[in-house]
Amino acid sequence: MAESGAQHHGIRILGPEQPGSERILCSDALLLLAELTRRFRARRNELMTLRAQRQLKIDAGAMPGFLPETADIRKKEWQILGIPSDLQDRRVEITGPVERKMVINALNADVKVFMADFEDSLAPAWDKVVQGQVNLADAVRGEIDFVHPDSGKAYTLREDPAVLICRVRGLHLDESHLELDGEPIPGALVDFALYFFHNHEALLAKGSGPYFYIPKLQSHLEARWWAEVFAFAEERYALQPGTIKVTCLIETLPAVFEMDEILYELRNNIVGLNCGRWDYIFSYIKTLRNHPDRVLPDRQAVTMDKPFLNAYSRLLIKTCHKRGALAMGGMAAFIPAKDPEQQALVLQKVTKDKELEAHNGHDGTWIAHPGLAETAMAVMDRYLGDRPNQLHVTREEDPPITAEELLEPCEGQATEAGMRANIRIAVQYMEAWISGNGCVPIYGLMEDAATAEISRASIWQWIRHGTVLDNGKLVTKALFEQMLTEELAVVRGEVGAQRYDQGRFDEAANLFRSLTCAEQLTDFLTLPGYEILTESTRMDNRT
Repeated sequence: MAESGAQHHGIRILGPEQPGSERILCSDALLLLAELTRRFRARRNELMTLRAQRQLKIDAGAMPGFLPETADIRKKEWQILGIPSDLQDRRVEITGPVERKMVINALNADVKVFMADFEDSLAPAWDKVVQGQVNLADAVRGEIDFVHPDSGKAYTLREDPAVLICRVRGLHLDESHLELDGEPIPGALVDFALYFFHNHEALLAKGSGPYFYIPKLQSHLEARWWAEVFAFAEERYALQPGTIKVTCLIETLPAVFEMDEILYELRNNIVGLNCGRWDYIFSYIKTLRNHPDRVLPDRQAVTMDKPFLNAYSRLLIKTCHKRGALAMGGMAAFIPAKDPEQQALVLQKVTKDKELEAHNGHDGTWIAHPGLAETAMAVMDRYLGDRPNQLHVTREEDPPITAEELLEPCEGQATEAGMRANIRIAVQYMEAWISGNGCVPIYGLMEDAATAEISRASIWQWIRHGTVLDNGKLVTKALFEQMLTEELAVVRGEVGAQRYDQGRFDEAANLFRSLTCAEQLTDFLTLPGYEILTESTRMDNRT
């Protein structure tokens, strides 16, 4: 049934058969997916049109802000339904792709939660999508293990692993390997339906539940869409309303003005919001792309202590805690260094970052590597003590945070060194992504799609608005082309000629060039990247 070309309940499977696909793409799972798609795909498409229409207004000079038509929701007293016991304490969460070894190591780490990611840290090649669902189903049942094919090292799950939360793809992404009525199925529905169908009973039986992270929301109308999806699934399987629990990432500039409304729309299901800082910085660039007074400096200079980002963090905390919801902090993208001096510097930076979040009142924080768990946990323990969270930190004494604060220009310099670093990072990440790897250590940081988005969007913005670098050079397409050629040579030297020549660096450079030199800023690099990724799958299938 699960082989390529098979049809069930109107769904055509276009991807090649994978190990475990018969189990994951079983008839009943596809029936749920078909029902969800028929009911919710058209509205998803309308919501994408509404996104584009809102962006056109901002491009024409309007600025995002709090919605006058939903002022009553912001003023009224109301609370979310509640937070399950195993989600009350989320002081440190680790994130990573749904690859088998990663799933085991993350669940075994000294953290409270593992966010298993089908989104920014996974390049959604067909085999990764199917195998990722197999891995999570095995993990939920405590049956996951892995033996490294080279070293022979065995990995197994500890007795009391971290709580599992599944992050689905954003609403803008389709799954091209599954079609219904001749159209691709939204990737978000694929990830949600398959994880929910296969795991909700086993999760509830062991005292947990079907928990999700929702990325890249841009409005409360999109939150309402998700609320309707959850309500349908709960009713379909005779579950108590509110059984599905969700945390939403606030990682787009439009969404920061609708946090109360997002919590309200999802009040039966939501347990918290999260500061998705890297995507938020990218969204600031993308949303305000036509506004020359909002050009950001080097990515390295845009830190959480900058006024517009600190206001975002504080507003999220105040909004969440007023409604009884958790306010999760952002990602420390650092990875441990082998050199002792470098490692000390890494831990110092992580400590400073986490102290700012904990001091502001966040209930938990993110790391990308198990080696940072002890450091992050020590900071959060100092602030939380015996409390599971910081819901008592209301920030009621804060003056109201205004739209002007959230949109405030960011001080700092665009530099040649920063531009060259952006080029090297973006090329290496895109090369990995189109090769099927969405989570890549580069220069001491765990890069995912969000950080690569900042790298390429910054240069586009600098070209668009005639930014002058610290050495007096004007950023133009010609300067970018020159630097791209030079930095490709640097990358070749760093990774080695053999790795470079056997890799897909030229394809990545062409993708990077097309995105950076385009007249219009492309919404997401993963959209053209996915076309390259799926073409590889089609070629493999033909072979």
